[in-house]
Amino acid sequence: MTARLRSFAMLSAAAVSALTIGAAAHPASADADVNGQGVLAGSTTASYFWDDSSGRAGDTGLPAAGKPMQKGLAASPSWPLMTEGYVVYQGKKLPFFVGDRGPGDPSSRGVMLDLDAKTFAELTGGRFNPDTLGVDGVKGEGHIKIQYVVTKWGDGVGRKAAPVAFDTGAWRQQDTGTAPLSVKK
Repeated sequence: MTARLRSFAMLSAAAVSALTIGAAAHPASADADVNGQGVLAGSTTASYFWDDSSGRAGDTGLPAAGKPMQKGLAASPSWPLMTEGYVVYQGKKLPFFVGDRGPGDPSSRGVMLDLDAKTFAELTGGRFNPDTLGVDGVKGEGHIKIQYVVTKWGDGVGRKAAPVAFDTGAWRQQDTGTAPLSVKK
């Protein structure tokens, strides 16, 4: 292959990669590495929560994975617990791992990721309020449009594909069609 043809092939692959990662609807197959960036990429609306087991602000106790509430912990209505990845909002990129289930009802309206309040605050330029467990300084905004990239599927129950609403029950079903994959970040 000539140097010119190799350059064209590399340029074509880069263009396809940029289009795939920027895709908003249903991205590439969940069991395929998305051009070295992750195993699944897409976009959704995200909300925020903070469960500190205090009973304040409607929290329900420790997150489902048994890990304490912390920055980077997210809730998914369908992905396996301990799935890892990152979210991007207005050029800011932060890591997450699925440590809880949710959001519940909002997922039926397209809110498919519940970020911890500290990550939400950092993404939006707000600040986490430990007294209310909310995010101040974002003009009441509780939902943002984000891009997500899953870099590693968790081993537990859940659906290894584009997120689906909580009421589908995908969070309690073992996805046997896709082996857990991990890629370098």
